Amino acid sequence: MSGTLEDHGLERESSARNPPGPVGPRGWVGHVIVCGLHEIGLRAVEQLHLAGARVVVLDDSVDEALARMTRSWDIPTLPRGGHLGEPLDDAGIAGAAAVVVTETTDLRTLETVLLVRDLRPDVRVVAHLDNPAVANAVEEVTGAATVLDVAALFAPSVIEACVGRRAHDIVLGSTRFVTTEVPAPRAASLRELFGSLAPLGVVREADDEVVICPGRDLRVDVGDRVTLVGTEVELEAANLAPRAGAGVELQNAWARAVAGIRNLALRVAAEADRALRAALLLGLGLLVASTLVLHFAYRTDTGHGRLPVIDAIYFTVETVATVGFGDFSFSTQPPAVEAFGIALIVAGTTLVTTLLALVTNALVSRRIAQSLGQAKIPGMRGHTVMVGLGAVGMQVLDGLLRRGREVVVVERDESNSYVAEVRRRGVPLVLGDATRGTTLDAANLARAGSVAILTSDDLTNIETGLAVRDRLGERWADVPVVLRVFDRQLGRRLEQSFDFRHVWSTVAIAAPWFVGAALGLDVVFSFYVGSHPFLVARLRISSGGGLENLSMSDLSAGIRVVAIARAGGPDVLEHPPRRDTRLAAGDDAYLAGPYEELLGILRRERAGPQATGGGTAAA
Repeated sequence: MSGTLEDHGLERESSARNPPGPVGPRGWVGHVIVCGLHEIGLRAVEQLHLAGARVVVLDDSVDEALARMTRSWDIPTLPRGGHLGEPLDDAGIAGAAAVVVTETTDLRTLETVLLVRDLRPDVRVVAHLDNPAVANAVEEVTGAATVLDVAALFAPSVIEACVGRRAHDIVLGSTRFVTTEVPAPRAASLRELFGSLAPLGVVREADDEVVICPGRDLRVDVGDRVTLVGTEVELEAANLAPRAGAGVELQNAWARAVAGIRNLALRVAAEADRALRAALLLGLGLLVASTLVLHFAYRTDTGHGRLPVIDAIYFTVETVATVGFGDFSFSTQPPAVEAFGIALIVAGTTLVTTLLALVTNALVSRRIAQSLGQAKIPGMRGHTVMVGLGAVGMQVLDGLLRRGREVVVVERDESNSYVAEVRRRGVPLVLGDATRGTTLDAANLARAGSVAILTSDDLTNIETGLAVRDRLGERWADVPVVLRVFDRQLGRRLEQSFDFRHVWSTVAIAAPWFVGAALGLDVVFSFYVGSHPFLVARLRISSGGGLENLSMSDLSAGIRVVAIARAGGPDVLEHPPRRDTRLAAGDDAYLAGPYEELLGILRRERAGPQATGGGTAAA
């Protein structure tokens, strides 16, 4: 997805716009066509508009609210129609720079992508497909198409929040960088604490305020969370490198094994019903009583001394199990001891058969109940409770399982197509309404280490989040709870009103990837700093663009230039750039910051050399 804006055929803002004229979008050049206006499509249209790109929308089912929004942006919305070829002609496919396809189904997306490929083999196509097999097939057929999976883009942030990992690996060019979040050890400036490491954000401990791309002279207090980016060598020099290597992997594997054994023991104890527990206690009592009787009353062959305790235990077990090996016998003992032996055999065999029946019944009943999703999941500790099975949920589940995390899935719809897949993997499943406390108790929420609420309905997610908050009680502040919502503004209000810390929008994370792919902003990675989604992206500096010959001190304060790959230079990144470092045509600048700031940089690049400065960059 590299290349300058001219490479993608996109006009500069300083250039004269194509006049609407009587031909409408059919005669436009350098614009972007968006097919499908639901969720990702709507945000893509909004952000393309904010980036200064000209947009045409094709959709059959646009409601009046969305139509008002697109009209307010002066964006034409055309009916898609059953025969897509003519609508694409009306939308100006002949002169379009890119086509973003976010249809409601994979089938419609596939149809649209293939038709666009037939009409304009050279146009840039960015498509959203959930099915990996279909996505791979489309990439093989179209070649130039960029296929993005919203769930795959969103899931990594959720996974790392659930496992409590504060570091992200990012490969820029051929250099591996790491972003890591660390608490400020003392009150001081960022320069005093972390030297030349580039700070991306600071989350204030006092009020959770996020300072975006601060300067190194910003003072922080003890406990403020600072997100930094640097190479592994730089982080190691500052004693901030996240632990890695075979030793740590072995330690993590050992910890997971111990946790698994512990949880298994707890689960067995919890699943045992009252009759089984009573039988186990009777068996233990019989073992103790028999051991004492044999130790004090059994006569050895020599006629002197007592039977050792270990031999008494061994004799009891082989008698109860009816596997006597002839090394001990009651036939040569006094009548009282022989009578005790008869009683031991009768009681032991009765107890063993009862135990076997009870264990078989408990296991079969529990297995049936778990298969139906109707059983309480006992004995787990530190696991993740994941609410909602869909494309996002399955991506998160796969990632958590790969990290060795135990997961309990809660799903309301038994007919969900992913339920069978969850059962096949042996993941505990609870079928029920996650907004009810009894369902959360069945998922053993009281002992959970994290919660991910990922259904596709905002209201359900909010209700579930509030139920989780109520059920966790005093543990609310310690347990990461990720809440998925569509509207970012709603998410911010939830964080402010109900003290949620991870209210994240799938669209807020995914839409920038689509817009960037269409406009030439190559998004490399996305992550969160506090409640703010951050992106790391690559932008090719074009000749005559608004960023050519610009120094770091003239860039927006909300953007951090992490590294620069010089045009025609060695395959070595220049990092960190200094305040007087300048960008040149052909350079690849790796930028980090909130997407709104990146859009501002993109607009400035497109506006050309007459663009005014956007503030002073963080140093």
